[in-house]
Amino acid sequence: MAKILLEMKNITKTFPGVKALDNVNLKVEEGEIHALVGENGAGKSTLMNVLSGVYPHGTYEGDIIYNGEICNFHDIKDSEAKGIVIIHQELALIPYMTIGENMFLGNERGKSFAINWDETYGMAEKYIKQVGLTEPARTYIKDIGVGKQQLVEIAKALAKKAKLLILDEPTSSLNESDSKALLDLMLKLKEEGMTSIIISHKLNEVSYVADKITVIRDGSTIETLTKGVDDFSEDRIIRGMVGREIADRFPKRHDVKIGDVNMEVKNWTVYHPLYNERKVVDNVSIKVRKGEVVGISGLMGAGRTELAMSVFGRSYGANISGQLILNGKEVHLKNVRDAIEHKLAYVTEDRKGDGLILSNSIKINTSLANLKGVSSNGVINPDKEYAVAEEYRGKLKTKCPTVEQNVGNLSGGNQQKVLLAKWMFADPDILILDEPTRGIDVGAKYEIYCIINDLAAAGKSVVMISSELPEILGMSDRIYVMNEGKIAGELGAEEASQEKIMACILKSSKGE
Repeated sequence: MAKILLEMKNITKTFPGVKALDNVNLKVEEGEIHALVGENGAGKSTLMNVLSGVYPHGTYEGDIIYNGEICNFHDIKDSEAKGIVIIHQELALIPYMTIGENMFLGNERGKSFAINWDETYGMAEKYIKQVGLTEPARTYIKDIGVGKQQLVEIAKALAKKAKLLILDEPTSSLNESDSKALLDLMLKLKEEGMTSIIISHKLNEVSYVADKITVIRDGSTIETLTKGVDDFSEDRIIRGMVGREIADRFPKRHDVKIGDVNMEVKNWTVYHPLYNERKVVDNVSIKVRKGEVVGISGLMGAGRTELAMSVFGRSYGANISGQLILNGKEVHLKNVRDAIEHKLAYVTEDRKGDGLILSNSIKINTSLANLKGVSSNGVINPDKEYAVAEEYRGKLKTKCPTVEQNVGNLSGGNQQKVLLAKWMFADPDILILDEPTRGIDVGAKYEIYCIINDLAAAGKSVVMISSELPEILGMSDRIYVMNEGKIAGELGAEEASQEKIMACILKSSKGE
């Protein structure tokens, strides 16, 4: 029988007004990959923050037994000293430092006030090779993609002599090929004796990589499933997560009425803002109709976000050329304010960095894009602002004790709803949604899909950028495929498939 490396017994964690964890139990065997799944706000990340010392001993009830010993961690350094290393969803890397410098930041090689750079870079190269990176250790973080940055984080954990590796949503920002590479690395590390805990909403990835799955719902442990013994299907996992069957992942749209073209982008070309010779969007033309959901698919770096942001008031790019036609008239949007006034909205893929003010309330965030709607004579009316936030809280079923709560204290799915509310209150005709369900659970995704369908039914035009092919196929009336800054193909919903989308990309790459 395998050795129990970690046991968390009767863990209870309370925040003001909220019991985040209620008597949670978890057992992890040595050398296994153990997945934690549950809806946003279920308590998964909170449990791992208890384990890693982010929430120190004394702020929770229950016991952590690691390697047969009761552990009272007071900070991350305490847990790392035992070989427990957590990699958070938001990567903790400094762009203008090298891979080697990042790997040993806070874990420097050498003596006090004298870093041994030869040892630093020599050891960095060893761990870089172990995780499958080919870049030299002196490469700057800003010069590698997100997928490779995730591998640097794992190399950094290995350099800390990790015995138990915790990965919180490690593939949420990765495309399919980078995700597969990371999961295969986890399996390789498992063969070398590493024990891992993975938190993920991507259930196909969980089924692929995990030996066991523990389901957490509403702060309580529901069940643990074992590969080869229990049903590991996505439907079975979802039933445990949400407490019910979800018959159809994508809600059906009824009485679809697609109207006239209300946005046309013609011969749109955009150059990189720093490297002015580099074309990131190359002669792109697309059309969007009223009541239509148009998907934009493509691999990471295809130019989808660059296209969306450059159209949205030139908020990205340099030397932008081409025509933007809204409701039959060519317009020249100089900035984001112009875009909002022309009834155009862009829901960013980076809700925490660019979409929301995390230190402010739901109420304040909801009205940000339409302050005129809650003002009289240039002065914000707090009662009206509160009423608007309450209205959208009800419409979008946002889970929160009050709209005065800070957005930073909400789960990812509820933050996404606040971001949508902000732009819905601006009353746009066209919404560009960039990765609208990134990092949120199946139940919350379904609710976001219902909101998208309601917007289309109300005659709005929705452009949805997504790296998840099932999502693009399940939600779109029409799909544009982008590759290397160009439109590689256009597919109707009835003819589209994952194979056809990938075929468009491959043909485009070959220059056919």
